[in-house]
Amino acid sequence: MVRAAGVKLVLTGLVLLASSLALQTQAKAPPAEDNFATISIAQLPPQGAQTHSLIMSGGPFPYDKDGVVFGNRERLLPAKNRGYYREYTVRTPGVSHRGTRRIVCGGEPRASDACYYTADHYASFRRIVP
Repeated sequence: MVRAAGVKLVLTGLVLLASSLALQTQAKAPPAEDNFATISIAQLPPQGAQTHSLIMSGGPFPYDKDGVVFGNRERLLPAKNRGYYREYTVRTPGVSHRGTRRIVCGGEPRASDACYYTADHYASFRRIVP
């Protein structure tokens, strides 16, 4: 009887653990590509529009880290294979470092599938539209 109760308790714990993991997986699932707020190129800060233009023309870029792989560790962008996303700095007037503004583009440079703007160092993204 004690053994049956112990087995039942273990099974109940496993079911709860599996349910919890399933909920965590759902909560962290990356968004669909069409699930983003958008920002037009004209709405970007002037430095963002300049950076976007440089991306589309292939550079040259002012920062050494421009064009490096963006890992999407925050999982806020649609899930893609590593190396799909590249990040570029959007200059912030008045700061002596790279600041918090970036454009992240996916796909082939110059012919990106989608580009996203973040003003808060990857805490949120808006898809860039024409």
